[in-house]
Amino acid sequence: MDNLDQLVQQATADFAAAADSAQLEQAKARYLGKSGSLTERLKGLGKLDADARRAAGAEINRAKEAIEAGLEARREALREAALQAQLAAEALDVTLPGRGNLRGGLHPASRTLERIEALFRSIGFVVADGPEIETDWHNFTALNTPENHPARSMHDTFYLEGHDDVLLRTHTSPVQIRAMLAHVALHADLQTMPEIRIIAPGRVFRVDSDATHSPMFHQVEGLWVGENVSFADLKGVIADFLRKFFESDDLQVRFRPSFFPFTEPSAEIDVAFMSGALKGRWLEIAGCGMVHPNVLRFGGIDPERYTGFAFGMGPDRLTMLRYGVNDLRLFFDGDLRFLSQFR
Repeated sequence: MDNLDQLVQQATADFAAAADSAQLEQAKARYLGKSGSLTERLKGLGKLDADARRAAGAEINRAKEAIEAGLEARREALREAALQAQLAAEALDVTLPGRGNLRGGLHPASRTLERIEALFRSIGFVVADGPEIETDWHNFTALNTPENHPARSMHDTFYLEGHDDVLLRTHTSPVQIRAMLAHVALHADLQTMPEIRIIAPGRVFRVDSDATHSPMFHQVEGLWVGENVSFADLKGVIADFLRKFFESDDLQVRFRPSFFPFTEPSAEIDVAFMSGALKGRWLEIAGCGMVHPNVLRFGGIDPERYTGFAFGMGPDRLTMLRYGVNDLRLFFDGDLRFLSQFR
C-alpha cells in the first residue's frame, strides 16, 4: 500500500514536470505502458492466492485511477496553456480602426487619357478608334511614308511573321485615314463636306525600351479637316489644351520647325513651365503640322478645297510631367505601392 501511494505521488510529480504533450506521453509510458511500473504489478497478481489477489487488485486499480486522473489533469493544463499562448500571439487590439476593403482606382495613364478626351470633347472633337493590328498601307503608305523609309525597318517595327503587309501600328495616325475615308463615304452626296474633328487615343508599338521608352505605349493623334483650316487654328487649339491640361496659364508653348512625312509644314511642340521643379526647361511633348496633300488624297479628300492640321502626343509623357514621375517603366511594372498613390 505504501509503495502504491509513493508510486502515485511519483507519477503525479513526473506528469507535473512534463513541459509538453510529448514529455507527458513518455511519463505515462513509465507507469501505464506495457512495461510500466503499475502494469508490472498487475502482472504479478497471478502469483497470489485468491483472497490476497482480490485485495491487491483493488489497491492497484485505485492507484491506476489516481494516476490516470493526474495524467488527464496535466493534459488539460497543457491544452489550456497552449490555448492561452495562441491567444496571446494572435491577440487583436479591438480599439484600432478597421482596415476596411481596399478600393481600386484608375491607372494614371488611363486618368490622363480620360482627361485628354474630355478636354478635346469640350471643343467639338469626337473620339475615334481603330485596330491595333494594321495594314502596311494604312500605317505607312497612306500617310505619305514611302517603301524605303527607315520607319518600315524590321528593327523599328513589329511585323507579323509571314505577313509583311501586316504589323502592330506604330502610331494612331492610321485612324485618321480610316476616319477620313468613312467620313467621305458617309457624306458623298453633299456638295460641301462637314468638318472632321477627331482625336484617336490608343496603344501603339515600337521596338524601343529604356527609362523613357517602352515597346508598348500610348498615343493620342488629333485631326481637324475643313475649309480654311490653318496653322493658326492648330496653334490656338494646342496652346489652349496644354494650359487646361496642366491647369496653369504660367507656361510657354513654342512650335519648332521639324519634318514628318504626313504633314507640311511640320513642327515639334515644346512647353516651358515658369515655376516648379521644371522651371525654365523646354520639354518636347508633341509633333504637329498641316496635313500633307498626299495624305488628304489617300483619305479621299480634295486638297485643293480642304485643308487640315494633325498632331500627335504621348499621354504617358504628359502623365509623367503632371504627376512628377521620372521613369516610364513604373507605369507598366504593376507595383501596387506606386499605383495606390493614384486611387
